[in-house]
Amino acid sequence: MNLKQYVLTALAVSALTMPWVPGVSQAAAADASAQAATAKTAAAVSSATAVKADTAAKSDEAEAKAKQVKYSLKFNAKNYTKETLQLDGKDVAFRAYRNVVYVSKPASVAAESMSIFIPEAYFQKGGTVNGYTKETAPIFLPNGVGGYMPGDSKEPSASDRMSGGANASLVALSKGYVVAAPAIRGRTTVGDDGKTYVGKAPAFLVDYKAAVRYLRYNRHRLPAGNTDRIISDGTSAGGALSALLGATGNSKEYDDELRAVGAANERDDIFAAMVYCPITNLDHADMAYEWMFNGVNTAYQRSAQMSPLLPLKAGSMPGSLQVGGKTVPLGPGPVVQGDSSAVMDRPDNAPTESSTATEMTQEERVASAQLKALFPAYVNSLALKDSQGRALTLDEDGTGSFADYIKSVYAASAQSALDAGEDLSGLDWLTIEDGMVKDVDLAKYAAWATRLKAAPAFDKFDRSAPENDEFGTTDNTPRHFTGFSLTRDKEAGATMATWDDVRRMNPMYFIGQQGATVAPHWRIRHGAKDRDTSLAIPALLALKLQNSGYDVDFASPWGKGHAGDYDLDALFSWADGLCKAADKSKK
Repeated sequence: MNLKQYVLTALAVSALTMPWVPGVSQAAAADASAQAATAKTAAAVSSATAVKADTAAKSDEAEAKAKQVKYSLKFNAKNYTKETLQLDGKDVAFRAYRNVVYVSKPASVAAESMSIFIPEAYFQKGGTVNGYTKETAPIFLPNGVGGYMPGDSKEPSASDRMSGGANASLVALSKGYVVAAPAIRGRTTVGDDGKTYVGKAPAFLVDYKAAVRYLRYNRHRLPAGNTDRIISDGTSAGGALSALLGATGNSKEYDDELRAVGAANERDDIFAAMVYCPITNLDHADMAYEWMFNGVNTAYQRSAQMSPLLPLKAGSMPGSLQVGGKTVPLGPGPVVQGDSSAVMDRPDNAPTESSTATEMTQEERVASAQLKALFPAYVNSLALKDSQGRALTLDEDGTGSFADYIKSVYAASAQSALDAGEDLSGLDWLTIEDGMVKDVDLAKYAAWATRLKAAPAFDKFDRSAPENDEFGTTDNTPRHFTGFSLTRDKEAGATMATWDDVRRMNPMYFIGQQGATVAPHWRIRHGAKDRDTSLAIPALLALKLQNSGYDVDFASPWGKGHAGDYDLDALFSWADGLCKAADKSKK
């Protein structure tokens, strides 16, 4: 499907079929239909611009390849340091192999290198940790991606801001896991040529796959680690990345990009995916967000200033780019939380959150109602069922069995809090009788949780969201990824990402698809007060996986917002159970 076809298809489920929504003026409802008339023109402009950008990118790519240095894909087991950290008063000794370039032709050496950490016990004759040997030790593959920004290698640490103690890498080592922690390109990564943005979609997934391939290519050179027991872990956009890795194993749709960076010719499927609050399913996330938060008309996300994106050499990157005869500022950059009004308990590079709210505009309120009205058709198209085989659907007004399912997830979360002795009597969105949660009012829940993002939450009309930047061009021009927002962009020449890139950034398209090896085991968490995306998004992912026969542990932990790695004991208990059961059955 080409760009023009995609835009017209998207409009067919948005502007052209837009039902009238109570509370939205007839003029506003008619506007959606009127926008359809501009679709053909918008698609043509978008397509022409995309061709020009692609031609320029290919020229830059050819120049870069001429200067490119090739790296060996063979792991050097002699290049390490011995290190020790403390966890709960006990020494965790390990060998650290750093600056391991995991592709032969990196677009950015720094962004495509990893660190590998191996428990010291495996270098001793007969050494074991937690029942694992050097042959059976699972490989923990954490990513440090947030906000679709570049992900740093997740070094073992005894002090982690989000977990409140040791981080996942150190806990994994203490439990006998080999830790392979890749750095990964993100939307602001500039290549080694000093000018080309090389981390736009789907580069971060290409790198994560390449890291898996590197480990498999070196399975006989690694001193320890079972490459059939690779387990990914990520939070927020990193949760989306973990889900994508788990859903797209061995898919040939990424082969061109993998060859371009010199990834090893190996498998890239994994054993299990740990997924925290994934910012995923981006082409439907705006609909889901408004299905949950429509009617809440204040938002708590602050606008962040454009800022330099990477610590480049002085003068190597301009403050803006000249594109199509106009000046395009660099950005948006990383989140800076420098004043007292900012809420600090956020993952790295998460949207900036303020303690004060901003009223949504009339345009945003109209968009909210329109997007909410589109969500039922998408949910119903998935033909999902619950664990008892009952169809999960939505009526036109947004109620129905899928809404009841979402209620049950929140009810289970609240019940766990009640059982732990918490007083929830002040929460008007819960109906509690005799210590049992009987009902959940989703509208009142949304008001209690508050809205973080104004509508649209992800594909902003002015292309100012991090996700617009993620789908941007190699010259850092942000792009749309939904027909809904493309046709409402008031700036002439606004463009849209290709359908291939939109599709390849959504795990939902690969589950059940022939040619994709989906991870057999999943653990998905979305906090009960997380409003960076709607609970509906991870719920749809979990249900799609369950309906396709995969093992899924899905829950909404009480009291948690947008965060991850907050339950490491439970996380590794889950992983241990899977790995040891699989090893036992193999014998």
